[in-house]
Amino acid sequence: MPAMMRAAVFVEPGRIELADKPIPDVGPNDALIRITTTTICGTDVHILKGEYPVAKGLTIGHEPVGVIEKLGSAVQGYTEGQRVIAGAICPNFNSYAAQDGAPSQDGSYLAARGQCGHHGYKATAGWRFGNLIDGTQAEYVLVPDAQGNLAPIPEGLTDEQVLMCPDIMSTGFKGAENAGVRIGDTVVVFAQGPIGLCATAGARLLGATTIIAVDGNDHRLDIAKKMGADVVLNFRNTDVVDEVMKLTHGRGADASIEALGTQGTFESALRVLKPGGTLSSLGVYSNDLKIPVSAFAAGLGDHRIVTALCPGGKERMRRLMNVVASGRIDLGVLVTHEYKLDDIVAAYELFANQRDGVLKIAIKPR
Repeated sequence: MPAMMRAAVFVEPGRIELADKPIPDVGPNDALIRITTTTICGTDVHILKGEYPVAKGLTIGHEPVGVIEKLGSAVQGYTEGQRVIAGAICPNFNSYAAQDGAPSQDGSYLAARGQCGHHGYKATAGWRFGNLIDGTQAEYVLVPDAQGNLAPIPEGLTDEQVLMCPDIMSTGFKGAENAGVRIGDTVVVFAQGPIGLCATAGARLLGATTIIAVDGNDHRLDIAKKMGADVVLNFRNTDVVDEVMKLTHGRGADASIEALGTQGTFESALRVLKPGGTLSSLGVYSNDLKIPVSAFAAGLGDHRIVTALCPGGKERMRRLMNVVASGRIDLGVLVTHEYKLDDIVAAYELFANQRDGVLKIAIKPR
């Protein structure tokens, strides 16, 4: 009988529960990671609600921090017992998409269970953990193509310090990178959840000198100031578009970053832009978007709308951990709660309902 582990699995919309599953077998290019810390993402809540489809019985989660338990025979340069992370996006780098410069859209792993988009391809197919293969909210996770995806954790960094690197930090920074932020830019970041906070920090690191953070939660706006925001706007008591235009003397923002995934935030992110500005979209949208003609200048405003799935792979993770190790950013402050894996259903309830000032939850299997 195979050795078993505990894992949080998708049962049906509205239900993610703990279950016993076999510990995965290790193929030649794989690595088995004993999870020491993982977390819950907003995308996992979309899965819980049935807004993003995954197979029943799939282990959820895509943010692994852990220790190498067993290495595949073909994986070189790592040792068992080594502390590592892997990106939420774990491409195999052999697909057409990866070799064409978009590894996050790795098309070699198709969704064979009716989730595919046109021509049998599922967008976001480079996102495998908790999407196409079993994920990280478990005692163990199998990392495919491990030599390209495992990144050693530098000495002196805690699990909590690097917990944001696999997804949240990578996604937020990608939003700032896609926005084409330049020295001296004005950037508006809509929504200051964990991804938006990382986008705020990323815009600061890239050289923006006026960063305007928007949210409806004053506590999150206070954290945004610590992450690099120069101005904070609570949309509940101010007209954000009017205020941005006042702050920019009518010019509009050089770029905006949408980090929530709603029609309202998307539309506002478009309305604050200058002619020729860039809207960098990070939100996961559950419904069709509409582009207002006036906000889009009837298609004549030279605007750019750019979407992103965070980059993965060991080089991306190495760079992000270098930023953490440098002391230029402290994302450990985003970890506001800690739960045992045995209590993950309660953790989902807290996170999905955004109670008790929650930003990110550290999930500890042991």
